[in-house]
Amino acid sequence: MQLPSDDDALLAFAGLCDPPPPEEGLFRRGCWVRRVSGEPVLLFGGGRALLLEIAHPLVAAGVAEHSSYRTDPFGRLQRTLEAMSAIVFRDRAAALAAARSVERAHQRVTGRLAAPAGRFRAGTPYSGRDPELMLWVWATLVDTALAVYERFVGDLDAAARQAYYADHRSVVRVLGVPDALVPPSWEAFRAWFDAMLASDALAVTPAAREIAAGVLEPAAAISDARRLRLITTGLLPPRLREAFGLAWDDVSAARLEALSASVRGLRRPAAAAP
Repeated sequence: MQLPSDDDALLAFAGLCDPPPPEEGLFRRGCWVRRVSGEPVLLFGGGRALLLEIAHPLVAAGVAEHSSYRTDPFGRLQRTLEAMSAIVFRDRAAALAAARSVERAHQRVTGRLAAPAGRFRAGTPYSGRDPELMLWVWATLVDTALAVYERFVGDLDAAARQAYYADHRSVVRVLGVPDALVPPSWEAFRAWFDAMLASDALAVTPAAREIAAGVLEPAAAISDARRLRLITTGLLPPRLREAFGLAWDDVSAARLEALSASVRGLRRPAAAAP
């Protein structure tokens, strides 16, 4: 569906019926979505989020056919994270403009699946505006943010996770996903996400493996490439880790635990939100 052109109508569509003052943005200072999203260590999860996204064959096809991932493997991920950051932290006008920019970008993403994968037949159409695909991409960011935060910053109790999720639910709504599709609570989200991980809606295709290789083994080596690969591999669900052909053993697990302990020792859960 198309986003409402009127800002007030878009806020109402997203369930933001009592937003903070326009200069503060869509979410109040001190809320959990700002506290978690403002942690720099969330960048550690970029590779994991991307591989989870492209484990969906239709998302992988869209990325493969409508992005420059071969020459700029991190470009799409960076643009996604920038848009999400604007929606969470910028003033109201900038946040809604970011949501509409995502809509415009997604309108150009259309095509058909070239070969069967998982439950999807060859020729299955895909669209960047498909709300179910948008929901999956958003869900990978939510799940990854909490996984990274709790591993590298600090544990969250049930109330904090619920509050974080309640705000983030408005993020996907402002991007145009209908309310009926979005799990209503953190517990419902957890059950839905775990069911997706176990289902044939996810199937790692050759295109997905090629994209993953571009991220985890970039032609232009980045200084933290080994660390990125370790974190991405370790935090992926085992089924998808194996499907992407990523090796994992006790030595790797110990390295990730040591890295986590080191970062935790330097970090503390945010006492106040940005």
